[in-house]
Amino acid sequence: MRSPTGYADLAGLMTRMTGDEKHEPAATSTLDVLWVLYDRILRVDPRHPDDPDRDRFLVSKGHGPMALYAVLVARGFLDDHLLDRFAGYDSTLGHHPDRTLVPGVEISSGSLGHGLGLAVGTASGLRLQGRDARTVVLVGDAELDEGSNFEAIQYAGRAGLSGLSAVVVDNGSASHGWPGGIAGRFAAEGWAAVDADGRDHDDLERAFRTAHPDRPLAVVAHVEPKGSPR
Repeated sequence: MRSPTGYADLAGLMTRMTGDEKHEPAATSTLDVLWVLYDRILRVDPRHPDDPDRDRFLVSKGHGPMALYAVLVARGFLDDHLLDRFAGYDSTLGHHPDRTLVPGVEISSGSLGHGLGLAVGTASGLRLQGRDARTVVLVGDAELDEGSNFEAIQYAGRAGLSGLSAVVVDNGSASHGWPGGIAGRFAAEGWAAVDADGRDHDDLERAFRTAHPDRPLAVVAHVEPKGSPR
């Protein structure tokens, strides 16, 4: 197992995964959010990835997982040599992350629209068990076009799921958009909702640490529009 590395190493780790140019923007848009979560926020331990008291991080935006794999390597969950076989025959690192194959991955994802509902169920279950573990789910702005998310957002707000946080990476790729802004829609359903610069690590940390007693938290991480140079 390779030693954990830092943020500066992520670009090099990602270049070792080839053959998925179509989903490169999906990966790069999430990179800074993923790093801040694993470096500053999530209570997870690569030596004990199944600790029942760990924080749960669910990646609903499962297409283009190269940034996730790079961060998992950097934080010690994966050996870096696996990156060189990304999406190859018998590789554990596929185009969509598989929870049965990749340590630290909580759900198999890629079919958009499912992760937020799964996160609501996870947070509800942890609350029933009396655990203080946090559930964080990463979704994309385009994914919010899926109707299943509206039900999850409504229920979580009314249930007061304070153990749940959703981070929406907004790269302007939604087909319909959200009049009034994404944060406003979450707030209307009873969530604490904050906007953040999706490339500013300190601003992201501030947003993730926003107090939200008795209700879930939504962080909208704004990044450059899809297709724009960083």
